[in-house]
Amino acid sequence: MERCSTANGQKLPNLQVSKKENLRYPFWFGGSASCFAACVTHPLDLTNLLAVKVRLQTRRVDAPKSMIGTFAHVSRNDGILGLYSGLSASLLRQITYSTTRFGVYEELKRKFTTEHSSPSFPSLIVLASISGFLGGVAGNPADVLNVRMQHDAALPHAERREYKNAIDGLLRMTKEEGWKSLFRGVWPNSLRAVLMTASQLASYDGFKQLLIHTTPLEDNLTTHFTSSFLAGFVATTICSPVDVIKTRVMSASESKGLAKLLTDVYKVDGVGWMFKGWVPSFIRLGPHTIATFLFLEQHKTIYRRLRGVEDMSLSNP
Repeated sequence: MERCSTANGQKLPNLQVSKKENLRYPFWFGGSASCFAACVTHPLDLTNLLAVKVRLQTRRVDAPKSMIGTFAHVSRNDGILGLYSGLSASLLRQITYSTTRFGVYEELKRKFTTEHSSPSFPSLIVLASISGFLGGVAGNPADVLNVRMQHDAALPHAERREYKNAIDGLLRMTKEEGWKSLFRGVWPNSLRAVLMTASQLASYDGFKQLLIHTTPLEDNLTTHFTSSFLAGFVATTICSPVDVIKTRVMSASESKGLAKLLTDVYKVDGVGWMFKGWVPSFIRLGPHTIATFLFLEQHKTIYRRLRGVEDMSLSNP
């Protein structure tokens, strides 16, 4: 909600919601912003971050033991282009998963925003959870493929699946393992998507409103950066346990029940399995979350300018 200034400079909430808060943005904005973010952070994902997380969570005896070791491993075996291995699957995931969750969330948020009020933080969590579940289901095939293509770099050449690109991977998975393989791990993945979207999108909006209403910060780049950084921290912490399970399930070559998987993981790693790979996860998710929301805010800013919508509140009657 926008604020006005009093004579002494104190900011107070306006009685009415700004035009930009209730403006209907294109459904694909979130997916587009996420794709831009993926292009920026993908080398980081594959080496120091997501690839490391996959290797830590699916530990092999001969796998790299550190982030630096992973970077050297990928560069030595696959060259510089190896840093972009699996990019097509990552983009496909953003096009399906992120487009759905961002699009549904923004549409629901706009629907529940009235002329005089916007959704409360608990309401945002509910809206984000619904959006995340739908996004998790829609993006599951690409998510399975994304994990597999990134995990390939850690395997011996004889054990690699060697998908040429995202389309080739989807076709081969369907042909070799059946269409059900596309939805392997769909329930833990959807749960993770619910937690991710609620902790990322809702917390971003919550932190953003908190900063604008309780600090001298305005709705600008500094606020967007700070809010997205905090949202990334919250999302990583909440999603870490489910993320470990999701990675284990999707990278497995055979189906295994969730209870059996949890039992096996607990026997090997104890309670610590819940936060295995948290640091590389945060290092990946932090920059990606920041980039996504910065790109998304820029999408919205450009769109408002094209539509001629001023960044000001509706005038009071």
